[in-house]
Amino acid sequence: MYFTDDSLLPENQDPLIITAAPYGPVWLPSDYPEDIALTWDQQVQKAVDCYNAGATILHIHVRDPKTGKISKNFKEYGELIGRLREAVPKMILQVGGSISFSPPDDHSKAQWQGYDTRHMLAELDPKPDQVTVAIGSCQWDITSLTTMEDWANTHVATEEMLWAFSNMVVDATPDFYIEHLKRLRQHGIQPYFALAHIHSLEIVERLIRRGLYMGPVNGFFSMGGGGSCGANPFDWMELVRRTPHGSVFTYQSVHRLSHPLAAIMIALGQHTRAGIEENLWDSTKGKRLTSVQMIEKHVRIANELGRKVATGDDARRILKIGTWYNSTEETLQNLGLPPNRQTGQTGFIGCPVTDGKLRTIQMAGSDGHPLVGEL
Repeated sequence: MYFTDDSLLPENQDPLIITAAPYGPVWLPSDYPEDIALTWDQQVQKAVDCYNAGATILHIHVRDPKTGKISKNFKEYGELIGRLREAVPKMILQVGGSISFSPPDDHSKAQWQGYDTRHMLAELDPKPDQVTVAIGSCQWDITSLTTMEDWANTHVATEEMLWAFSNMVVDATPDFYIEHLKRLRQHGIQPYFALAHIHSLEIVERLIRRGLYMGPVNGFFSMGGGGSCGANPFDWMELVRRTPHGSVFTYQSVHRLSHPLAAIMIALGQHTRAGIEENLWDSTKGKRLTSVQMIEKHVRIANELGRKVATGDDARRILKIGTWYNSTEETLQNLGLPPNRQTGQTGFIGCPVTDGKLRTIQMAGSDGHPLVGEL
């Protein structure tokens, strides 16, 4: 992003898109019974409450009411998406591409599902608007920026469980994401790029330049440290600086770091995520918030800065839901990126649409028609 003198004025910023992440696949119902939706009706009502609070994207994980754990039953995903379409028709429905990343009960290392299982997300019926797509394998130690206090009164608050989470690795090689992007396009589902750091973003640009992805670039940076971007705001600013003009990104961190990050990104015209998936707490140590309360906090920050909060229609327009491009050149142009270098072309490459020169004003007749011999 390139900031001009007036970029921070709220009337020049896109409305704030808030992603709700209320389903908390890390947690068991006993970890936060006041806010973890268990029954199907509760999971639908949670979406309604988040939308009414100001969120316009719903990040979906499906909890099995029988076990209280995150479901891996794709039929249940489709059934919940169908119910959500009726309950919150204006919300953008986004399925979390990790399916489930909680460690099993034996405290073994946390693992993502295999590629074939994750590819099945492209075949969900009814289909979601978006599926998150991790780009580039990396360590994903979500404990590195936290202390035992951050996990207090949950099943994670043991040395064994924290060790299991600290050894988590995102498995996202080219074998996975190239095929996954192809399948999502075939089914008309927009990928929502899940990036860990600046080098993940570089991979996305290479995919575009090599013709492997042609479409809008929307996504989120998940900054939990331990292999991903951490808590240094200068690193956050570099991510903002490097994202293309035509892209739309959300920024998230873990636990109480979520709040200062959200405040900075709201001021910078970026977008935020709120919910118990990555945070249980208010800014004040020891005070829990619900997902709805976190969304309301983001709305208050935006209101204080005079920035509009996006409606469902705003979010669909900004994210270009349903839009695809048909060439590398079209994709690069819509992102504001320079075209690919041609053989023999030297120097830094731009995308000029004119030569920048003013043309001589041509006079028309009194009734507006051009005059013969004058053009």
